[in-house]
Amino acid sequence: MSYVEIEVRAKSVDLAIEAAMQELGVQDRSQLAVEVVQEPEKGFLGFGGQDAVVRVKRQRSRRRRNDRKKTGQGQRQESGAKQRGPRSAKNGETNQRGQRSQSRDKGREMSRQEETREPKVDDRPEMTIEEQARIAGEFLEGLVAAFGLEGTVSAKVEDDVIVADVNGEQTEALVGVRGSVRAAIHELTRTVMQRYAQDTARLRLDIAGYAERRRQALTIYAERLIDQLVDEGGEVMLEPMSPADRKVIHDVAATRDGVSSYSEGEAPRRYVVLTYTTSVAAEEE
Repeated sequence: MSYVEIEVRAKSVDLAIEAAMQELGVQDRSQLAVEVVQEPEKGFLGFGGQDAVVRVKRQRSRRRRNDRKKTGQGQRQESGAKQRGPRSAKNGETNQRGQRSQSRDKGREMSRQEETREPKVDDRPEMTIEEQARIAGEFLEGLVAAFGLEGTVSAKVEDDVIVADVNGEQTEALVGVRGSVRAAIHELTRTVMQRYAQDTARLRLDIAGYAERRRQALTIYAERLIDQLVDEGGEVMLEPMSPADRKVIHDVAATRDGVSSYSEGEAPRRYVVLTYTTSVAAEEE
């Protein structure tokens, strides 16, 4: 009998061993040889933790080993009186067919278990938007402290949107080039909220006043482009931008007569196109 060694990952060592027992078809835990490869780690606020990993092998019972030892001794004693001939090809083919049949039966059994398994239930609670804002604020406070920075965090609710602000001169380090680090922190905060609650609210995050400065700069940039577009006509294709930056461009274009805007491309290379219609230009002339 072959004793296969398997590696199982779970939230805890006990859960990993239980999963291994089910996979190996073992009822008694003492029949397993268990090696803990990795202990579980909780991580910060339940995010970034590690599962437990165990390596498990079904060990032979002592009685079976003794029986095999006795059988081997008896075979060696009889070998002088009678020598067994080689196994016939027919018997080998029969054994192979039997093994293939057992494999198919095992595969069918596993398929039936998958079909009868109950669907996973979402056990996350339904939190109010105020509770979600509290979770977002606690995560951001822990993040600022983990980086060793001095700063303040506020999280409030405005028009069913969670508005989180991280302020302080040292928190500029959490902005990154063109807000790349801020965008990553925004996604991390949303992930933490989704881990704890169903139907999470929208989140708007600003760090060191970057979002407001970026909005003002983009507004001036869009106004100049539109002025040039009105003078020369045609259309202008902008560089790829984030959804928040594209919205600023669309909002500016919506305030100008004869100017329209639309987005093209696939994220993260999605960009805005500004156009000025010739019919409107002719009417103004």
